[in-house]
Amino acid sequence: MGQTRRMSALDRGQGPAQEPMTIDEDHLGRMTLGDRSLEREVLEIFARQTALTMERIARAAPAGAAAAAHTLKGSAVGIGAWRVAQAAERLEQAAAAKGDEAALSAAIAELEAASAETRAAIGQRLGRSFG
Repeated sequence: MGQTRRMSALDRGQGPAQEPMTIDEDHLGRMTLGDRSLEREVLEIFARQTALTMERIARAAPAGAAAAAHTLKGSAVGIGAWRVAQAAERLEQAAAAKGDEAALSAAIAELEAASAETRAAIGQRLGRSFG
């Protein structure tokens, strides 16, 4: 008998090369019930939230960075921003490994890159800039 592995939210949205999607359109559509106005509002809020959260993370101690990353991960899962969600999870893990400043810095840089990419995708989709 084969084992069945339950797919976590962070396993979804994988492309053929197992690269997570910037925004999973199907997931976003399900979460917003196909309501384009709600989708736009949720994306705008998420774009602003990522920018503010990254500012907090840059100033925070590891525990504060982990808490902010955890919040961002939940929001990212909500809209299907899998790259951001996975990077936020890695930041949480790096912050828990106390004393490894290099891993923490790398995780912050990864989350910043994923967040910037997602904000750019949202900006392009909505026809505006989210820095």
